[in-house]
Amino acid sequence: MTPMEMLLNRASQDSLTAPAPSASELSDILATAMRAPDHGKLRPWRYVIIEGEARPLAAERIVASMLRLDAHAPQAKIDKRRDRFSNMPMIIALGMHLRPDNKIPLWEQEMTVAAGAMNILNALSATGFGGVWVSGDITEDPVLAAEIGFEAPHKLAGFLFVGTPAGQNTPPPRRPDPEQFTARWLGSPVTFTADRKE
Repeated sequence: MTPMEMLLNRASQDSLTAPAPSASELSDILATAMRAPDHGKLRPWRYVIIEGEARPLAAERIVASMLRLDAHAPQAKIDKRRDRFSNMPMIIALGMHLRPDNKIPLWEQEMTVAAGAMNILNALSATGFGGVWVSGDITEDPVLAAEIGFEAPHKLAGFLFVGTPAGQNTPPPRRPDPEQFTARWLGSPVTFTADRKE
């Protein structure tokens, strides 16, 4: 598969099994994040690897965060998150080392972290692994962020579940036509096919 074919066929994978990347494989995968655009060279990426016996401990911190944010969270949702965080082969917590007083706006710093995460997902796919980026309201919980190592003003951008795709290869999901999201500017405001009401 060519690099372009790999990019066109990449899809998030949340049905994952062992093995996760080895230490050397993970080092190369994470190195791709350092190629993300980084205005000001602030290096806001921070990655916390959670695996082995740390996974159930992380799962309990996730559940505690859920209940802090919503004391009436449905039990099915709690059980699902506990199970996923306890059993994924590897979890990478995505940290944002933010500098609010820097001349580079916070949104640009956050986008650098997002671009790095996308590079990691692409690198996982390129090396035969799979991953999915999960977030939700828990990423806004400063207590959980601090428990992982991101005291305010630093934050969580979510978690990557990482492993080997389980089961047989399935075709990638159908993607929208990029023409629907593309317009050529000729001096007046553009419109997009994707925004037209049916």
